[in-house]
Amino acid sequence: MRINGIYNYLYIFYSAVFLLHIFNIFIESERLNFIIGILAVIMLIVSFKRASSLFKTLGSAFIGIGALAFLTTGQPISTIPELLTSNMSLLTLLTMLPWMNSVVRSGRFDRTLNNLLNVNASDLGKLYPRSSITTLTLAAFLNLSAASISQDVLKNNLSQLNKKVRDSFIGTATLRGYSLALIWSPLEILLAVSIFTTGVDYVSLLPWLLLIAFLTFVLDSVWGRFHYKKYTYDNAVKVNLDMMKLMKKMLHLLAALVLFLTTVIVLGNLLGLDFIFTVTILIFPFALVWSIIMNRLRSFWTIGWKTWKQSTNSMQNFVVLFLSLAFFANSIDGTSFLDFIQRPLLFFSDYPMIIFIFIQLTFIFLSMFGVHPIATIGILTGMITTLLEYMNPISLAIVLTTSAVATLTVGSYGLVVQLTSINTGQNPYRLTLNNLPYALVFGAIGSTVAYFLL
Repeated sequence: MRINGIYNYLYIFYSAVFLLHIFNIFIESERLNFIIGILAVIMLIVSFKRASSLFKTLGSAFIGIGALAFLTTGQPISTIPELLTSNMSLLTLLTMLPWMNSVVRSGRFDRTLNNLLNVNASDLGKLYPRSSITTLTLAAFLNLSAASISQDVLKNNLSQLNKKVRDSFIGTATLRGYSLALIWSPLEILLAVSIFTTGVDYVSLLPWLLLIAFLTFVLDSVWGRFHYKKYTYDNAVKVNLDMMKLMKKMLHLLAALVLFLTTVIVLGNLLGLDFIFTVTILIFPFALVWSIIMNRLRSFWTIGWKTWKQSTNSMQNFVVLFLSLAFFANSIDGTSFLDFIQRPLLFFSDYPMIIFIFIQLTFIFLSMFGVHPIATIGILTGMITTLLEYMNPISLAIVLTTSAVATLTVGSYGLVVQLTSINTGQNPYRLTLNNLPYALVFGAIGSTVAYFLL
């Protein structure tokens, strides 16, 4: 019981390490970095016990392979702690995300936007793009919560429909809309990891990601319009919707997102900071000022403090994954392991589309067995390092981002698919099957855009 009680205060330990890391970004002290590395080892040990079996397996594999590679480098054991610190920025970003979620909830944007789903529509075909765009808008700020909120509203509104039709509609409209927000959102960890891995600039990547999201949304909306138009929609829930108020809320959210992105870009350029770190240090002050402007400071702090503590105390899976992944990636860097990977890649160097398709299918295949897309990036680390030597980093970042995000709709053991499975009572493999064509098309659009940028 005492040990379990200690785990309720993990957020204090984690936060202390993350604050040290932020401080060290500015002073760049090797000694402090070593101390952070020692603390990272402690974090890994403490978190390993509470991590799920899947992440324990993945972490053990990365540590085991990394250890074998490390032994071939001839480096002293004292260098190991520093090998674990390279992904600390990603963990720091992860712990800050709940504050942006909280300010959106405190402003009640989620409730207002979901009223869109209560507006009358003659058939499901007309409701489909509206459901998708509502989930997309919410997901840009709320991430996983957006899918759950939209699904609850749709489940209530479509209660009179045949269960099979209702489940199919909810599983496609919400999961696909959710994925279309995450491909470009500055608050999405998969995008951050792709940028971190390839070293590209977010500003140069953003227009192409928005283009891919737009093309995919249009194609999916056309599909949904024709696929579901045969089902009439008679919503029993009537809401007197103030369209002017709704438009103001939409414009408010859009203005906040544009302002946040502009601030990230300007501050990053002025101080010479990378995208991930700039987003990390701006989230809390931006959310705080936003809540004050909306006169929602008390609500923001109440929701935010509770959400942040719960989220930070539950980071064990990602701590194990990111720290073991850092050790693995740094250990194999410059070893013969990369030469082993490079040989088959050089054979296909004149056929980049084959490489892109291979990356996409690898993400989808592994996601069906519960492998997190971040772990897949880790598995492909050696390959990515080699590809960066002769391939446009922006193209590679696009393929990684679209392939990783597409798996969120088909990962049978993924969090959002499992959540949808619980909300709708359907088999997660049914969700995978229904969304597999979408995931393939999504990845194909990304690969095509990436190919033309080579």
